[in-house]
Amino acid sequence: MSIKVYSTATCPFCTMAKNYFKKNNITFEDIDVGNDAVQAQEMIRKSGQMGVPVIDIDGAIIIGFDQQAIEKALKAAPAEKK
Repeated sequence: MSIKVYSTATCPFCTMAKNYFKKNNITFEDIDVGNDAVQAQEMIRKSGQMGVPVIDIDGAIIIGFDQQAIEKALKAAPAEKK
C-alpha cells in the first residue's frame, strides 16, 4: 500500500492526519509541499487543490483530514499489501 500525505509544517489538519497514521502504525510518506515546488505541482495535478492536506492512498485522493474517507480507502486497499 502506498500512502502519501502532502502537507505543510504549519497546517493543523496535516498534523492530525499524520498523527492518525502514526497512532495506527500505518506507514506513510510525508511530503512537505511548502518546501518542494515540484511535489506541490504534483499534489495540485492529482487533486485540483492547492489546500493541504491532500492524502493519496493507492490512488484514492482525499482532501483534508477526513477520517471516514481515510478508513474507507484503507479498507479498499488490497489485503496482501496491508
